[in-house]
Amino acid sequence: MAESSKEELLQLIKRFGAYLTVKMSNLFSISSQNMNSRSIGAIAGFAVAIVFTWRLFRTPTGSQRRQPKRQAPAPSSSGVNSPSNSTLTTMGVSSSVDTRAQNVVDEFFQPVKPTLGQIVRQKLSEGRKVTCRLLGVILEESSPEELQKQVTVKYSVLEVLLEITKYCDLYLMERVLDDESENKVLVALEDAGVFTSGGLVKDKVLFCSTENGRTSFVRQLEPDWHIDTNPEIIFQLARFIKYQLHISPTRSERAASNVFNSPSLEQFFGCV
Repeated sequence: MAESSKEELLQLIKRFGAYLTVKMSNLFSISSQNMNSRSIGAIAGFAVAIVFTWRLFRTPTGSQRRQPKRQAPAPSSSGVNSPSNSTLTTMGVSSSVDTRAQNVVDEFFQPVKPTLGQIVRQKLSEGRKVTCRLLGVILEESSPEELQKQVTVKYSVLEVLLEITKYCDLYLMERVLDDESENKVLVALEDAGVFTSGGLVKDKVLFCSTENGRTSFVRQLEPDWHIDTNPEIIFQLARFIKYQLHISPTRSERAASNVFNSPSLEQFFGCV
């Protein structure tokens, strides 16, 4: 009964609104100078009808005020509520999108691996001049006596050596027992391509007949770094050279604070 009364009232308001609409269209076709009190009254009545209609539709009915109770989903035969196919699909798509987004973020913020050239400059602390012994560092042989028989270049160290020549003024030096050994060393270095990069020339490969002679070379050149395998020379030069790299499997007990230790030149620069 209440529902039918409400429907009749709504129909009445709609008809009244249609009537006012016609009146308003006629009213606005007249100029503002000819507006009389009856026209103004029609406008006021139209405004009242709009407000009344708005209040009527805004007020919720009793049944709308009461929130319907949620019906529990019917339990499955196994006694466990299974999500619907649409829910599973939505969850799967959302999980896939989240995974792809996370992968993009991880890839974007992944640290960039530095190049060998950057590592060389960083390790050498931007040093501009380097002196380096040949035996045990650049060459496989470890004594001048071995150089009289053969000379073998460590190919694993060539890449590091060439990178050093790009950024530093590099001098190689070694003690030899005769001129023939000297020639063998130069030929082996040339065959290995050490002189092809342009950063190192034969004039920067120095030879001497004693260990003290190598020490004198280093002190005269005043490098930022000296690389050697002899712990005694490393110890003697610690006061004069800014940094030194001692190539040895074990660290010397007398090593100064400016002396670094590494089993090989490649390992010092992280190439192994």
